[in-house]
Amino acid sequence: MCSEKFDDNLISGSNHVSIEKKSQKLTLFEDLVEGSEALDSNSCPSDCESGVSGGENDRNSGGGGQGIHGIIAKKLVSSLSSSGFDVRVEGIRRIDFSSFTSRAKLQSFCIYSKAVEMKCNGDANVKYAWFGASKPEITAILSHGFSLPTSKGTHGYGVHLSPVDHPIHSLALDGADENGLMHMLLCRVIMGKMEAVLGGSDQYNPSCEEFDSGCNDLASPRRYIVWSSRMNTHILPEYVISFKASNNREKRRKLQPPRVPRSDWMPFPSLIAAMSKFLPRDPIESISTLHSAYRKQKVTRHEMIRRVRDIAGDKLLMGIIKSYRSKTKSHL
Repeated sequence: MCSEKFDDNLISGSNHVSIEKKSQKLTLFEDLVEGSEALDSNSCPSDCESGVSGGENDRNSGGGGQGIHGIIAKKLVSSLSSSGFDVRVEGIRRIDFSSFTSRAKLQSFCIYSKAVEMKCNGDANVKYAWFGASKPEITAILSHGFSLPTSKGTHGYGVHLSPVDHPIHSLALDGADENGLMHMLLCRVIMGKMEAVLGGSDQYNPSCEEFDSGCNDLASPRRYIVWSSRMNTHILPEYVISFKASNNREKRRKLQPPRVPRSDWMPFPSLIAAMSKFLPRDPIESISTLHSAYRKQKVTRHEMIRRVRDIAGDKLLMGIIKSYRSKTKSHL
């Protein structure tokens, strides 16, 4: 079996090999230890530093393990728990960069990192980011790389990832495998200079040579966008995390009748109608589908609002709400 493939034995195996002594050489995860998303873009793992055998798979339940694997598990569990999910990490595997093809991917990533660093005055802006998908999709990515998107994402055509503090935005809720496990990749991503991309955008490349990647909000990004032309040079999957997650808030709210969804200041149907004047049809249909799913108790109110904000953007939403409030007050 090829070393890059998603091997079930690496998830369910019983071998426990400590990586405590190697953790400083294997990866640069000080950013998570210190609670920061920054990464030293001048450093790239070498071939010898990155080669980890399949036996070095750290199983832990909820992030109590030690070393790098324990840090990753703790980060994922704490972040998803704050969004109302009960999470149990079942397996973490570091990608093996010992084969010729995987070594070439690693070297390519380092070369592009250096190139972007030179372009951006010494800062390639390398980040850690989550990418969630089904088991077959992740297997294909590890074997062949990312494929061209067949449909537009919430912010244009490209690979959509989420920052290390916000894995909820990459959680594939319908992607559990036959054992009930969800899967995520933790990747290094060369972001370079980012530009803001509006929800519902048809963008598929940087708007000009100045920019390298996109995000939904420059001040507080929840979504990273790596354009398709750069997806296999600017994204380096480094870990596969397998876990089980259940939504505790959804369980509690199913016991209560659904409230009529409203924003802070206006009815939700009115908000959708107002947004249709500014957004293309596809994102409006997505928002309407979310609203319908909420009414049928398939998603929580919190989840619906979070996704609507991700699609429409806070700037547009606040403008619509303020306008609605002004009109309402004028009729009092």
